[in-house]
Amino acid sequence: MFHSTDLSPRELQIAERYAAGCSYQELAADLHIAPSTVRTHLATIYRKLEVSSKVELASRLNGVSAAPRSQEDHAAIISELALSLEEALSREKALSEVLRIIGASQGDLNLVMPAILRYALDLCDAEFGILFEYRDKKRFRATFTLGIPTAFQDWLDDSGTFSVSDQTGLGRLITQRTVINIMDVKSEALYRTDDPLRFATADLGGARSFVAIPMLAADRLVGAFTIYRQSVRPFSEDALRVAQMFAAQSVIALENARIFGSSGHQV
Repeated sequence: MFHSTDLSPRELQIAERYAAGCSYQELAADLHIAPSTVRTHLATIYRKLEVSSKVELASRLNGVSAAPRSQEDHAAIISELALSLEEALSREKALSEVLRIIGASQGDLNLVMPAILRYALDLCDAEFGILFEYRDKKRFRATFTLGIPTAFQDWLDDSGTFSVSDQTGLGRLITQRTVINIMDVKSEALYRTDDPLRFATADLGGARSFVAIPMLAADRLVGAFTIYRQSVRPFSEDALRVAQMFAAQSVIALENARIFGSSGHQV
């Protein structure tokens, strides 16, 4: 039988809200902690309560007895595998939902892009994201943002379409046409120069680790899909694959917008 004393107050708070349907990102925002901290708490909760799914967690919180486990280590492995499985299922669900939104949007990027960014931030454990349009001649414009600090948003709004230097993440993306995964924006030599974009990213946005993914239509660069963490936590290969999946959907949405003749957000 579950007792509230089995969990700490914070663990109980997270367990109840997660079982009720809150995502990592929603919990992190509401509790003012990092999404990775939410996941760490959930791994502990699963292990303490000896559950292996969100459904089983909800049952345990409602007083249903746990099935007996032979070893604590076994329970820990199950909980970790269960969380990984739920994350995989969440990715599939998110992709299906994004494709549904794209199909029903009739080229309205204002419906599609916020949803793509929201799922990307949630599944990639990032604090904010920006979709940059590429305007040729090493120029970008931030067209859609989500979760971005106000000071950084103001800088992007004031800058409009701006040029980037070759040393920035976006500049490297133009040249290399590949994923740019930066471990710590403040550790690079560029941060110790007067580069305006790097200053805005690190000091106004508070970003430390970020990834920029080229958005390509055939061989044409149409934009950059970028997500940011406000602590030094480099993105893993799994996170990069998820981010690339959403970047690809963003390209589909942009191409659909052209087909439907959507105004205001054409590249």
